Amino acid sequence: MSDTPALPAVSRAWHLVSRPVGWPQPDNFALVEAPLPEPAEGQVLVRNEYLSVDPYMRGRMSAAKSYAAPYELDKPMQGGAVGEVVVSRAEGIAVGDRVLHSGGWREYTAVDARQAVKVDPEAAPLSAYLGVLGMPGLTAYVGLLRVASLKEGDVVFVSGAAGAVGSLVGQLAKLKGASRVVGSAGSDEKVDLLRSEYGFDAAFNYKKGPVKEQLRAAAPDGIDVYFDNVGGEHLEAAIGSLNLGGRIAICGMISTYNDTEPSPGPRNLVRLIQTRGRIEGFLVGDHYDLQPQFVEEVGPWVRSGELKYRETVVEGIENTLEAFLGVLRGDNTGKMVVKL
Repeated sequence: MSDTPALPAVSRAWHLVSRPVGWPQPDNFALVEAPLPEPAEGQVLVRNEYLSVDPYMRGRMSAAKSYAAPYELDKPMQGGAVGEVVVSRAEGIAVGDRVLHSGGWREYTAVDARQAVKVDPEAAPLSAYLGVLGMPGLTAYVGLLRVASLKEGDVVFVSGAAGAVGSLVGQLAKLKGASRVVGSAGSDEKVDLLRSEYGFDAAFNYKKGPVKEQLRAAAPDGIDVYFDNVGGEHLEAAIGSLNLGGRIAICGMISTYNDTEPSPGPRNLVRLIQTRGRIEGFLVGDHYDLQPQFVEEVGPWVRSGELKYRETVVEGIENTLEAFLGVLRGDNTGKMVVKL
């Protein structure tokens, strides 16, 4: 790459070196130095500026069959990233363009141009394309509007409500005419944020008492929609508060991700018969047909400030693993990103 003398000779990337059992440990991972990748014809070389760390990545660290292929051992891990094109061997993408791609967990990556999406750093901060205008934002939009079929006047409950997805679900529900939005979070500070900044009508700290009782107090007339990021006790409580024709969208169950034994299921599923309720799991990857509609509708709300978002920014490639573990612990408010 003699035409780009400013580029380094090596790049660092995080590898999975052993599969975690229970909570991931630092010795399951290694930060590895390797020669700078050479882009092939039809590829671009990207200098990553922001990396995404997300709860779903925990599932890819297991060898168990799932909706996404497991991370391979002793190879760079993958994840959402946004960065600057420093070498282009592809038509339609120029040096200096910013692109969104899945070659995260590393400093530089060679990406097929057809798997890189150009983004505009003038329209929104680059990190927003990993959060509010990226996969988490689309997840909130799809789960609430298509899967849970939100209707004007619905009472909506969101767990993990201060996270990247949950905080957007609550705000989108309000913008779309929900009559009441309730959220749960894991600290008093996050509960205050839900009420004061994100406009939730009620919120509670699930660590301060049984979810069932706190939800009943926050939504005394029951709920029509539950957006589940947590599973476990939250899901059982939501089923218990479900109104006639209620809908539950299962996005994630972070409370169970590090369990080594099967987690108990809700004990009150008979209520789905009584309420004619519906539970549906979904993956955002099945709904990318909504991406243009999502950007068209949500983009202006972000730019106007009607849709607010927070980010927790960790600096340095060497701190990517700690940022990921922080997501599993719930350390983040809003989207957790790593700035390189």
